[in-house]
Amino acid sequence: MTLIFDLDGTLLDTLRDLATSVNHALSAFGMPVRTTDQIRLALGNGIEALVAASVPEGTPEAITQRVLASFRVHYLEHSRDTTAPYDGITELLQACRERGIRTAIVSNKLNAAVQELHAAFFAQWIEVAFGEQQPHIRRKPAPDMVEAAMAALGVDRSECVYVGDSEVDLQTAQNAHLPCVSVSWGFRTRAFLEQAGAPCIVDSPEEVIPAAASVLAPAL
Repeated sequence: MTLIFDLDGTLLDTLRDLATSVNHALSAFGMPVRTTDQIRLALGNGIEALVAASVPEGTPEAITQRVLASFRVHYLEHSRDTTAPYDGITELLQACRERGIRTAIVSNKLNAAVQELHAAFFAQWIEVAFGEQQPHIRRKPAPDMVEAAMAALGVDRSECVYVGDSEVDLQTAQNAHLPCVSVSWGFRTRAFLEQAGAPCIVDSPEEVIPAAASVLAPAL
């Protein structure tokens, strides 16, 4: 079995650092800051979408791009200020290694930040990581990063399960023709995931491996 993980909201609680960088960039241009909940709901489609959703409606594109550049610089310097794995994640990844379960990360986060966070928190457990701005690889929900991860691991689609916390992850799994395990501890609530049609939702990391085995079973 292979588990392909989303990063933000699934493995790592990155919300405070992301919110701080968004509000730093907004403040730098005299724009009103956003609440943490507003930023949480805007996450999932990459930083361009995050910034576009955070600037005031009607902001000219040229100004939005300047806010984005400010966010990018600040976040790359502060992406680990408060970020940490969710409770139970390291135990989950250790269990994966002990059971011979292959692992990968695919994220719409800036690739430089993905690689830094992968190295800092997960290098001993997770084999490969892909972030936004990889050449010729579209961001999720396109299946490109998932397919790149499968190719890098040398695994077959039939043994893979996608694990994520949002509607973007559900769409990504569907587009990659993979079963999906959705997690309720991230940036979307269980109620939101149920409304989005998530077929399998878990509430703790210890449930991920059994759930993944269960959703794979019909294909085996």
